[in-house]
Amino acid sequence: MRVLVVEDDPQVANDLLKALEDDEHDVDVAQDGLTGEDLALRRSYDVIVIDRMLPEKAGALVVRDLRAAGVSTPVLFLSALAEIEDKIEGLKAGANDYVGKPFDTGEVLARVRALWNGRNPDQPATRLVVGPLEMDLLARTVHRDGQKIDLQPREFSLLEYLMRHAGRTVTRKMLLENVWEIHFDPQTNVIDVHISRLRSKIDREFDAPMLHTVRGSGYRLEV
Repeated sequence: MRVLVVEDDPQVANDLLKALEDDEHDVDVAQDGLTGEDLALRRSYDVIVIDRMLPEKAGALVVRDLRAAGVSTPVLFLSALAEIEDKIEGLKAGANDYVGKPFDTGEVLARVRALWNGRNPDQPATRLVVGPLEMDLLARTVHRDGQKIDLQPREFSLLEYLMRHAGRTVTRKMLLENVWEIHFDPQTNVIDVHISRLRSKIDREFDAPMLHTVRGSGYRLEV
């Protein structure tokens, strides 16, 4: 099992690292929220163990943004904030389980195993969700606020890429290489045309726009 631990207390992080490695798991450790979020977006993990209170970016915000980006990896919160209201808030942010500090390492290991055992590692994600926008990769359908949106094949691929990178700016070069499979700039407005068509379908009939142009950089899909 591959586990990401996001914990700013060096002693706690080292204890978890040793316990998880002794349990024969591969472990990456991050000491702040931004680094942890970046790792979770770039690499594939089976379980994420994350502290609620972190430097750079709070754990609850990290989990919320990972869920918005379509990352469905099970998350276990660790926190000294262990009142029932704190646990509810953490679960609402997108966590799957919650352990208060101080904790017993054996309990954390058991909960990590339970989260992993609840997943089918051979079953790939078939649904992407970014706020009110939902994409079914098997049925090839898209809905926003429950309303079906009809897309052409290239528009669907473009939206899929944007949803997989929700909250981050994607450049024209990234879109050309990953959506059109073109590894040079053909100096055409093909991206602008498709972005315009996609925006008209996913934003025009709704109150808040989700597809944004980042001047001089590219585009970003976010709530």
